[in-house]
Amino acid sequence: MKRFLTILLSLSLALCMVAPLTAHADTGGSGNVDGGGGGMGDGTSTNSWNPGNEGVRITVVRATDHAVVATPFDFTNKAPASSIYNFGKASKLQYSGGRGLSPVKGGYVAIKPAQTMPRIISTNGSNNIEAIKRYFCSEYVVKRIAEVAGMNYDVLIGGNYKLLLEPIAYYKFEGVMIATTATEAALYDEQVGGLLRKRMTSLSHKNLPLAMFLEVADLGYPAWSGSKNKTASNADIKAALGLGVVRFKDMPTDPPDVSVYDYEYRVNTEVITSIIVSGGQSDPDNPVSATFYVNGRSHRVSNIYYPEGDSQLAWIRWTTPSTPQTMTITVSVSGGCSASKATIHVKIVDLDKNPPPNPVADDRNDGFSKPSVTNKPQKTSSSWSIWRPWWQEYWVWHSDWDWESEGCDSSCDDDCPGGHGEWVDNGEWVDEGWWEFDSDQYSASLSAAMSIQPDEKNPTASGKTLKSGYGINQAVTANVSTNQSSAVTGAQNAVTYFPEFQYQTYWRLLERMSGGYSSRFEFKKNQYSTYSRRTHFTPIWYPDGSYTPHTWLIDSWTPTGMLSMNLTDTVTIRGNLWTDWHIAPQNPN
Repeated sequence: MKRFLTILLSLSLALCMVAPLTAHADTGGSGNVDGGGGGMGDGTSTNSWNPGNEGVRITVVRATDHAVVATPFDFTNKAPASSIYNFGKASKLQYSGGRGLSPVKGGYVAIKPAQTMPRIISTNGSNNIEAIKRYFCSEYVVKRIAEVAGMNYDVLIGGNYKLLLEPIAYYKFEGVMIATTATEAALYDEQVGGLLRKRMTSLSHKNLPLAMFLEVADLGYPAWSGSKNKTASNADIKAALGLGVVRFKDMPTDPPDVSVYDYEYRVNTEVITSIIVSGGQSDPDNPVSATFYVNGRSHRVSNIYYPEGDSQLAWIRWTTPSTPQTMTITVSVSGGCSASKATIHVKIVDLDKNPPPNPVADDRNDGFSKPSVTNKPQKTSSSWSIWRPWWQEYWVWHSDWDWESEGCDSSCDDDCPGGHGEWVDNGEWVDEGWWEFDSDQYSASLSAAMSIQPDEKNPTASGKTLKSGYGINQAVTANVSTNQSSAVTGAQNAVTYFPEFQYQTYWRLLERMSGGYSSRFEFKKNQYSTYSRRTHFTPIWYPDGSYTPHTWLIDSWTPTGMLSMNLTDTVTIRGNLWTDWHIAPQNPN
């Protein structure tokens, strides 16, 4: 290290002197951490740092034994020259394990992610902690990290690994550009007898180490409870500063909250199964996704967005099995670096198991009294909304002051300022906007009609009047209207109940003659009908008067549940089948 310092100092003697640099304030923050910082003070031509010249070192760590499983790498929005002095790619964990500093000139590589990082190192103590957490917990960034580390994304987020984050600063020390993490700066300062702290204390021992520190102890490092705006000692930096941790599955931050409903479905039915997701904010930078595991298959719903303090429905559309059973649907919801699970219990029934028995001519029911129609649950309309995020731009100028000299001695480095020149702001406009949300409204409605009439094989029927013992035909028409057809099914089942069975005990599942959003249902062919008619026989003992079947139209599914409707129609019973019989002696001829 003495040799390295000698190199730095000898190079600095060759630099041309310039006027002092005043660092300009900017905001920044940290990851699974808290952060602090404060004023920058003044720089000089040989010892200076420009806000924005920063990065983050990322190390994949095994959770069980804190072993480094991939070579650390650096992310930065503004890569320095590859010739910059650095100490290689080593993490705080490796330095804590006894690794020494290894100075390197040149060969420095940093990755510029497609999605710009938020500012990391604060110069005014106002760190944007939440923005940095969202960034390093976002699905896109974690997938990019997995790619660089050479790991499978699902393996990385499976709960067995963590990400160690360390802020990096690119700055000029004694006239030479250098890259260090906070830990490297502390170790280097010890090697040069406190000279780094003397020259660059606001950066190396305050804003850089305080850019990230732990909220809760992790990876063998304690949570930081010291000052958040004062210069730290080398010992404190090495022990507890300049790091953040991203944990998967068991993040201390609140995971998405999931609300579920239990369902009863019919066999062979297309259904909608939904959940409600809430907790935090979900936006395109930090989306929530849900995976439904149904009957051995997975169904993934991505890009579930909602503003902070609100929620969003998420659903899948699937077809139930052909046999009655109970099922368990498991739902896994992940957002950022945390996840939740929920279980939905489903009962699948077959309504075609209890048709009326064979009517016979001598049936009797002397104690019968007409019941009132018993209605089933009815819901003929439904509404829901989908949050649509949009970006609110907010452009802020980020200064980047550089000295542009009017000339330079041939002995100077390429970036050496000359004796004369001026400071030029080569900064840029940065969009520091935020996500706003609009709510798109959707709805569905169900309308239907039911009609019964005497069967055509009834010889004495007149209009809607018939004698007991004869059959009736039935038709149900249903129409579903919606402005989001992908989230709604047509009505798929209709069940008719009869007054002779007190609207219970026995029923008929109607056959769907046409499907879609305009559907039609009729009785199935009656196995007891001589002509295989689509009929239901009224009991011969049924008393004169009104005869009113009740139909429950069901299984139009939406994200907010099932649409259903109660339907009735009436015919009149007058007399019975026996009065149509005529008995006479046989003609002997």
